[in-house]
Amino acid sequence: MNTGQLVVVVPAHNEEDWLPTCLAAVDEARLHFLHSVPRVLVSVTVVLDRCTDGSADAARSIPGVSVISGDFGSVGAARHAGVRFALARSRSLPQHTWIANTDADTVVPRDWLVGQYRLALEHDLVLGTVHPVLTAENAERVELWSREYVPEDGHPHVHGANLGMRGSTYQELGGFKPLAQDEDVDLVQRAKAAAVRWTAAGTVRVLTSSRTEGRVPAGFSSYLRLLR
Repeated sequence: MNTGQLVVVVPAHNEEDWLPTCLAAVDEARLHFLHSVPRVLVSVTVVLDRCTDGSADAARSIPGVSVISGDFGSVGAARHAGVRFALARSRSLPQHTWIANTDADTVVPRDWLVGQYRLALEHDLVLGTVHPVLTAENAERVELWSREYVPEDGHPHVHGANLGMRGSTYQELGGFKPLAQDEDVDLVQRAKAAAVRWTAAGTVRVLTSSRTEGRVPAGFSSYLRLLR
């Protein structure tokens, strides 16, 4: 199925430290995509949820990024608001618009959008993988994580930081629910139950924060913290 536009959606709650790096990487991926795939547009939307720090200035550090803000109260509601905004502004119909979701504490590689686009030609849902940032302080924790994590094609993981979906599929499923956690897992479960065309791709990988105190009660940071 043809894709005429890619929309990147990034929710953020007090992420002034991470947003500039995140958006710089997204912008590099956007420019690389535009050089690799002609005649397909790319837009980027940041959703500020109850931010009380400098996230707004950080979100506007990259020209061309759309920024919306509100008291959404959950990552699910924030993601949904961002996707609705991006789809409404897309110059392509929902069936020709691809939604690339990531997080504010995540750094995408240069070929991230190209990888999602190629998989979008045959799938309506793409589940990518993550790798935590390695530091001198967390080397042992990352080693424990790597023993359990499956990074290859066919992996069982769901990460809102690296999840792509066709716009029409998103609308048919009702989108992200206003959940404080596992909004990505919930959406994927509904997608699989509806028998959408999906793939778990080890080739589409992002680098994400290895912090153990995150922004949701039981997200990836909590998983890292509980590793023993």
